[in-house]
Amino acid sequence: MKNLVIVESPAKAKTISKFLGKDFKVMASMGHVRDLPKSKLGFDPEDNFKPKYLVSTDKKKVISDLKKEITKDTTIYLAADEDREGEAIAWHLIPALKIEKNPIKRIVFHEITKDAIIKALENPRDVDQNLVDAQQARRILDRAVGYELSPLLWKKVRYGLSAGRVQSVAVKIIVDRENEIREFKPEEYWKIKSEFIDPSLKSELAKENGKNVKVTNEAQAKTIEASLKLGNFTLVEIEEKDSKRNPAAPFTTSTLQQEASRKLGYSVKQTMIIAQQLYEGNVGNIPDHTGGLITYMRTDSLNLSTVATSAAKEVIEAEYGKEYSLNKPRTYKSKAKGAQEAHEAIRPVNLALKPSDIKAYVDASQYKLYSLIWKRTLATQMAPAQIANTTYKIQAGKDGEYEFQTKGQRIVFPGFMKAYTEGSDNPESALDSSEKILPTIKKGTVLNLSKLELEQLFTKPPARYTEASLVKKLESEGIGRPSTYAPTISTIQQREYVVKTEDKKLAPTPTGEIVNSFLNDHFSHIVDLGFTAKIEEEFDEIAEGKIAWEQVMTDFYGDFKKTIVEKEESVNKEDYLQIREIGTDPESGKPISARVGRYGPFVQIGTKDDEEKPKFVAIPDHLNMDTITLDEALFLFTLPRVVGQTTEGEDIKANIGRFGPYLQVKTKYYSLKTDDPYTIEEARAKEVIKELDEAKAKATIKEFEEEKIQILNGRYGAYIKQGRKNFKIPKGKVAEDLTLEECQEIIAKDPKSKTTAKKAPAKKTAAKKTTTKKTTTKKTTAKKSPSKS
Repeated sequence: MKNLVIVESPAKAKTISKFLGKDFKVMASMGHVRDLPKSKLGFDPEDNFKPKYLVSTDKKKVISDLKKEITKDTTIYLAADEDREGEAIAWHLIPALKIEKNPIKRIVFHEITKDAIIKALENPRDVDQNLVDAQQARRILDRAVGYELSPLLWKKVRYGLSAGRVQSVAVKIIVDRENEIREFKPEEYWKIKSEFIDPSLKSELAKENGKNVKVTNEAQAKTIEASLKLGNFTLVEIEEKDSKRNPAAPFTTSTLQQEASRKLGYSVKQTMIIAQQLYEGNVGNIPDHTGGLITYMRTDSLNLSTVATSAAKEVIEAEYGKEYSLNKPRTYKSKAKGAQEAHEAIRPVNLALKPSDIKAYVDASQYKLYSLIWKRTLATQMAPAQIANTTYKIQAGKDGEYEFQTKGQRIVFPGFMKAYTEGSDNPESALDSSEKILPTIKKGTVLNLSKLELEQLFTKPPARYTEASLVKKLESEGIGRPSTYAPTISTIQQREYVVKTEDKKLAPTPTGEIVNSFLNDHFSHIVDLGFTAKIEEEFDEIAEGKIAWEQVMTDFYGDFKKTIVEKEESVNKEDYLQIREIGTDPESGKPISARVGRYGPFVQIGTKDDEEKPKFVAIPDHLNMDTITLDEALFLFTLPRVVGQTTEGEDIKANIGRFGPYLQVKTKYYSLKTDDPYTIEEARAKEVIKELDEAKAKATIKEFEEEKIQILNGRYGAYIKQGRKNFKIPKGKVAEDLTLEECQEIIAKDPKSKTTAKKAPAKKTAAKKTTTKKTTTKKTTAKKSPSKS
């Protein structure tokens, strides 16, 4: 092939190939092709931190396929994304493919359209080593933190734990907020409200003797009430002010994540997946449109190109009229610390392509996100909204000492609000964009009181972070960059340091809290927000060619390694056992304690020094190990309980295990999704068993009971299941015709069978040993087995 264009993803390759002729082949690297080795430090501190990169095992075939298309005369266009990560991917491809002697051209584009691709091909550049070095510094420094700190956590806290530079700071932010909530002491305050009739009007106490008033107790409220009853309510002043409201800035990565969370309910990860699809053009066949629908979605720039603002003006005038457009484009300046990417903001590549034009050709989530981006971009170039604000000031009290106020607003000209208004993380304090028209009342009117209400309230603790508000916090502190927000938030949840509550808030787990305590106590600089932001600034300086990446590593690594060695000697593991004594078991006289193990918090009766092994039971989600009472703990030990019997006379037991609550009939297990194992009754238990048996029967194609092997129908077709592991059925094999021997052969050849075969029996045992008596195994496992994370 004369010209080979290498992009990151197959979807992007497919889209770009439509724009290029037969002299070009477009292929995907599938992201990074080389990385530091998984089981070693991966760089040499004694040799100026020289990294030891290897082609990733899962990329060897990708490299092989790319090499087949390359001859010594092939011109290679490295077309990875236009950011540090993309620059590093392009740089790694050169040694991985051994193409140093080939003509190599680095091309970048901010949108996947024919014009952008052709322009990129006509304006190639060299790989930017400064950007590569900034990415290398991040990767190697993060490897140093993770590789050196994690083993220390294993020794001093619990095996299987891990630490990460940005992830640990994110966990600290969430733990700090949780501590604020725990320490919060509600303060009493009162609102005094009045309602009037003829005309109808509601009002609220605002001032006493011209000063803002705060009513803090019932006695004060009653005193005010007594005075109010002795006087009239008179409208003494009507204050009118005109104001202008400007639209929010165009989307960056973080603001798109925040707004998609507020308005669409999307997680940060979900937003980025959909945005990637829109960017790559990985959508349906839209008439008269080829390529991506939006510009690059990892950016902290607020810039819009002249092409974009001109197109916006045309669409605004056609859709809303000339009075809604601007004479000259509105520009925005980024407030994000360390904003450095030279991209545009996130916008549609073609504003003339309205959401309604694509609705029939894309899925619902793509349509919703595109609509959000289209409306926001259009709004940025629309006229300000003009608002008329009116305040009625009402004098009241025996001596006219109190002032009640009623506020209303009228939208004189909607401007950008015709297209879009920004959401808020705090709806109570958010400006309401809707009109509040006040009745026409003349100054001096004595109002007819129909109701006087005294309402007792208490101040609320700060709210837990959502994924979106955590992104906002990270960005405001200068921690992380557009490409790191989503993976950071995914990682802290995958490692089970943080969980998402039912109302989609982020709360720390006991494991997250103990890891945070350890890092706070002994590596406070690692989880210090200022230090982390300073490191990000140094990465920026590397990208700008101002400092060498090796210098950043030298400044960091020496002291860090020295601290690791010191802490190995000085830290006492007993300080991080996470044990809370609750009381004494009335039956055995043994101590009852709440603890944290590998699989989360649990209650224990007895200690390891007793002749009999301790009893264990998991603490359910609705209880907290820091607050669980003795009675609550004793109640947990009523499991396992016999709920009833099957029609065959077999006991139905309810219990809680590693994977949550379940029912057990002999050797069969039935997961309880919504029912409480402590209260479920026989009739309901039988319903659950029947439903799950029927569902399993529909999904089961074949079953070899002795070998515990099943052939099942799944979401993506038939597959083989053994224990908790699933195995693909090779092409050409018919699921219904497979024999036991063929299933065993497929399992034996699967890579995960070779790497985890020794661990499988232990996992299987742990999954089933969930009764109160047998949960001793769970404690033993917690000491010896690696964590899921």
